[in-house]
Amino acid sequence: MTTQNRRTEKRILTMILAGGQGERLYPLTMDRAKPAVPFGGIYRIIDFALSNCLNSGLRKIVILTQYKSFSLDRHLRLGWSIFNDELGEYIERVPPQQRISDQWYLGTADAVYQNIYTLEKEQPEMVLILGGDHVYKMDYQNMVRSHLQNEADITIPCVEIPLAEGSRFGVVEVNTDNRIMGFQEKPANPIPMPTNPESALISMGIYLFNTTTLVKAIINDAKQSTAHDFGKNIIPDMIQTKKVYAYPFVDENKKGVKYWRDIGTLDAYWEANMDLVQVSPIFNLYDAEWPIRTYLEQFPPAKTVFHEDFPGGRTGTILDSIVSGGCIISGAKVERSVLSPDVRVDSHSEIYDSIIMESVRIGKNVEIRKAIIDKSVTIPDNMKIGVDREKDSKNFTVTKNGVVVVRKKMALL
Repeated sequence: MTTQNRRTEKRILTMILAGGQGERLYPLTMDRAKPAVPFGGIYRIIDFALSNCLNSGLRKIVILTQYKSFSLDRHLRLGWSIFNDELGEYIERVPPQQRISDQWYLGTADAVYQNIYTLEKEQPEMVLILGGDHVYKMDYQNMVRSHLQNEADITIPCVEIPLAEGSRFGVVEVNTDNRIMGFQEKPANPIPMPTNPESALISMGIYLFNTTTLVKAIINDAKQSTAHDFGKNIIPDMIQTKKVYAYPFVDENKKGVKYWRDIGTLDAYWEANMDLVQVSPIFNLYDAEWPIRTYLEQFPPAKTVFHEDFPGGRTGTILDSIVSGGCIISGAKVERSVLSPDVRVDSHSEIYDSIIMESVRIGKNVEIRKAIIDKSVTIPDNMKIGVDREKDSKNFTVTKNGVVVVRKKMALL
């Protein structure tokens, strides 16, 4: 790391917005905030933004929590207490303080406004605002360099996506110098890119502000009757008066296609997990040069037991799957699935295209297809999940794309 990079890091405060309810991820968010939802077997969603900060050398981090934050707070305390205050680095969890108002955070901009005291105390030159619910790899230092070269007031990382999906995001229009000339938050008819009519350029929900620009904007917004949201209010209002630049997303994932996933819906969450179990995973968890950090409880190694020559003909097989520590696959079949720690799968059961979370117990002769089974569920012998959609709809959450979701600690009969 260069001396220049070290100087730059000390000028930046990172604020991670981690207070959203995650209604579209319900029932996974029934007892936890969206950034605390498990992902990929051993991780929590927030681990990806935090690992990006760590790998980018950014070590002044404030996490704005709010909704059902106990699980998130515990994860951060156990897995991310790695910073040294004596060196001027920290990770702080900040719930609503009611310093300015007696209300909860009303929007993304209001969350930062209610913590304006932190900006006054730290006096950073720049503030990096991140969401805690996206999966991607990004070196934020490259964006900082672009921000300084452009003498920008705000820099927004952007990525191309299919035009049909643009209505879910903030769609950006840029000129030839990547200066943002237009911004529409979740438009019904997204504007296509001039160079590719089949794609839209969207905001990744990341904002790098000069601190003075940010403070003036959120104070002004607080005086108005708005949604107090960066995408809906702050950014569109500033395009005409400030230097707002797009930063083309540079992916550290080292794959042929750029990987950035907003996993705010159950179907998107399921699909992103399934990305991990491909023969050549689209998202690379195995790059030692860009480690993803998390908290790992002490579990024994995973194991399989029984094979076809064993009396009773039980066969334990695992194909194209992630199996975490503490799992025991006992004469069962698991294909294209993600098994979190401490899962037990008993004889003659079959699991396909599914996400099984921590401490789930699966009995004998069970069949599970295209499902998400949340933590600490016991599935009795002979049960079928994901086989009969009409029956599943009476007992569980079933998504538009047919993913069956069994809520945490649900009693199954």
